[in-house]
Amino acid sequence: MYLNLIIKTFILYFYIVLCYRIMGKKEVGQLSIIDLIVSILIAELAAMSIEEVDRSIFISIIPIALLVIIQMSLSYITLKSNAFRKFIDGNPQVLINKGKVNFKQMQKTRYSLDDLISQLREKGIKNLEEVNYAILENNGKLSVFNDNNVYPMPIIIDGVIDVDTVKNMKKNIDWVYGILDKNKLKLEDVFYAFYTKDKTFIIKKNEIN
Repeated sequence: MYLNLIIKTFILYFYIVLCYRIMGKKEVGQLSIIDLIVSILIAELAAMSIEEVDRSIFISIIPIALLVIIQMSLSYITLKSNAFRKFIDGNPQVLINKGKVNFKQMQKTRYSLDDLISQLREKGIKNLEEVNYAILENNGKLSVFNDNNVYPMPIIIDGVIDVDTVKNMKKNIDWVYGILDKNKLKLEDVFYAFYTKDKTFIIKKNEIN
């Protein structure tokens, strides 16, 4: 029985390592909702197979393989579809905009002032006045930018205008199209465009192929 348990553990260990190599390397803090769910389910399936020594190891191997396929498929869809990516992961939320705390946005994200101050303290920031921008990222981390570290505002991602960001900048869609016209570009030509220090930087799709 113990030999069977040891063999199962070794097989599952290397099998799961292989699965994660296939899915791509990510730090725990960078896991999306999909990645986190898949990780939890893989751990549960592996534990189930090890605990039930007499049952076939394929009870775990087959569902884990299916989870890997689902994760890779959803990752591909989120890469191609901005709408689906926002549905799954949500959007980064601007909690401090030009030194002013956005309490309405904090209420929507159920993020308290204590949470904000606590994360700022962890970054060595004692006063809210020191912060120019604070962005709550999709993974729950807080990105903080002061006057010496200007936040690049993403205005176009994979051919789609980030309307929320444009609104936070006090701009409108016509402003974005004006930039495109100035650069003689169409929206679908742009892979990524961001605005920082009063300048717009554009990465075209044909530049990454």
